[in-house]
Amino acid sequence: MYAIIATGGKQYRAAVGNLIDVEKLDGEVGDEVTLEDVRLYADDDGNVKVGSPTLENASVKCKILRQEKNKKIIVFKSKKRKHSKTKNGHRQFYTRLQIEAINV
Repeated sequence: MYAIIATGGKQYRAAVGNLIDVEKLDGEVGDEVTLEDVRLYADDDGNVKVGSPTLENASVKCKILRQEKNKKIIVFKSKKRKHSKTKNGHRQFYTRLQIEAINV
């Protein structure tokens, strides 16, 4: 049994017990979060429900495990023959979730 959920402009496959890293969500470590934007649901028997664009009365219950920053990404830009170089770094915030239940 799994569901496809959308959060932070991306889609994730969520199954009970899985860990997923999503864009930063509000909340503290240990809080419970309910994600309402369920795009697809498939059970163990092979039955699939697809939303247009989302399924009504469907939600995924998650627990926040971490609120951290990802690894640093180096952004380097240069222009040939102009002696112009720019080097920047970026660390994106993320939230690690543990999927506890899928309600349809």
